[in-house]
Amino acid sequence: MRHIISILIENESGALSRVAGLFSARGYNIESLTVAPTEDPSLSRMTLVTRGSNEIIEQITKQLNKLIDVVKLIDLAESSHIERELMLVKIRTTQDSREEVKRMVDIFRGKIIDVTPNSYVIEMTGQSNKLDAFIHGFEAESIIEVVRSGPTGISRGEKGLHL
Repeated sequence: MRHIISILIENESGALSRVAGLFSARGYNIESLTVAPTEDPSLSRMTLVTRGSNEIIEQITKQLNKLIDVVKLIDLAESSHIERELMLVKIRTTQDSREEVKRMVDIFRGKIIDVTPNSYVIEMTGQSNKLDAFIHGFEAESIIEVVRSGPTGISRGEKGLHL
């Protein structure tokens, strides 16, 4: 099962490498990882996506909690949450295909953020399966480049990851 683990971590050099080292030392895979500062400049929020059984995820969270840099963490899969992913995709266009690409972007509620004579760069957010469906709507040779952030998430309601 896929788990999104949200971690409040000290905003210090080496914190990210200690978390990554914990995963590599135990042979666990990180599917995606994002880190950004929070409203408190001394803390960063790390969002980590991994897969594993409940026992493996429990072991991962216990090990993460032992790291000195980790202040608090939550497994978003354990409660109701909202998740989104950001994707930038560069699509090859021709004079004939431009309108069809624009229609697809509108259907999927994306945004064209760059236009050249032969391509569009499209920004899209949503759940991973929505982004996958958008990509699959094009011929493989039409897609020049895809950049994805990986999922990030937040708890619904009053519950949250804060001190």
